Amino acid sequence: MAKKKRKKRAYCGIGGQAVLEGVMMKNQDRYAVAVRRPDGQIEVKTEDYTGIWGSHAVSRIPFVRGVFNFVDSLVLGMRTLTWSADFYEEEDNRKGKEKKIAGASGAREKFATGATVAFSLLLAVAIFVVLPYFISTLFASYVRNASLLAILEGLLRIAIFVGYVAAISAMKDIRRVYMYHGAEHKCINCIERGRELTVKNVRRSSRLHRRCGTSFLLFVMLVSVILFLFIRLSNPLLRLVVRILLIPVIAGISYEFIRLAGRSDAFLVRLLSAPGMLLQKLTTKEPDDAMIEVAIASVEAVFDWKAYLKETFGYDIDAWEEQESGAAPAEGGEPS
Repeated sequence: MAKKKRKKRAYCGIGGQAVLEGVMMKNQDRYAVAVRRPDGQIEVKTEDYTGIWGSHAVSRIPFVRGVFNFVDSLVLGMRTLTWSADFYEEEDNRKGKEKKIAGASGAREKFATGATVAFSLLLAVAIFVVLPYFISTLFASYVRNASLLAILEGLLRIAIFVGYVAAISAMKDIRRVYMYHGAEHKCINCIERGRELTVKNVRRSSRLHRRCGTSFLLFVMLVSVILFLFIRLSNPLLRLVVRILLIPVIAGISYEFIRLAGRSDAFLVRLLSAPGMLLQKLTTKEPDDAMIEVAIASVEAVFDWKAYLKETFGYDIDAWEEQESGAAPAEGGEPS
């Protein structure tokens, strides 16, 4: 009987983001934030987050769920960033903020988070949609072809986005966040490659991942170029309004691709993912071992990676560790 071919890579379902001196990991409705405290200890907070719309059926419809997922990511990201920043305030202020965070379900906390997310969205629309559009109109008297003008607008949008990413990557504090971002990706890659989640294995895993939010945002820019090519309206203001109204559509399409990219190794998927992976060289940096330890703590708070490796790759870590003294490994072999 032919031996079953081993999987090289398998989707694990967890995702996350970097926070200040830490990593957030989310598995279904459960998330954990692990941060390295000023005293060197790792602090882990674990909670449930079902999203703003909960389990409503609308939030699961393909090409619609991407919008819900994007907003939920912003809300949860803001919440976890606020919590991680708390460790780097003065002790008295920290205690006061902990009381605030403990009551995060209060109306004031919800309003503050909602207002911040809304302002962030408005600012993003202004910088990455409105600004490139108005700059492109300055060339309208030189570029008579509407399609070429739309392509120029798209190139300006991508240039502004890449320039913004490159500029903030030069900041010292952001560089440390990018190192934790790298630790997050390396942990997920380590698991999805069927390797035991240790500092050594995580260190040798890639810091680039196709499901990254950076890739999602870049794909949003690319999809917008294609869609805006088909907007042929004579009124400049109406063209701008339609561009803004199409943002949820663009986000929905981009989300479905990123979701597919995390599950498929098809050549076309890898080809389309290449620009986002290249951009991640700016938004991720190689972490040190202490950062990897924080990322591992976050993973282990919400995800049973040993059970995942056994079920998906056939590696029984516990059985292997018992036989590490020199006996033959159990069926399934040593984790790669």
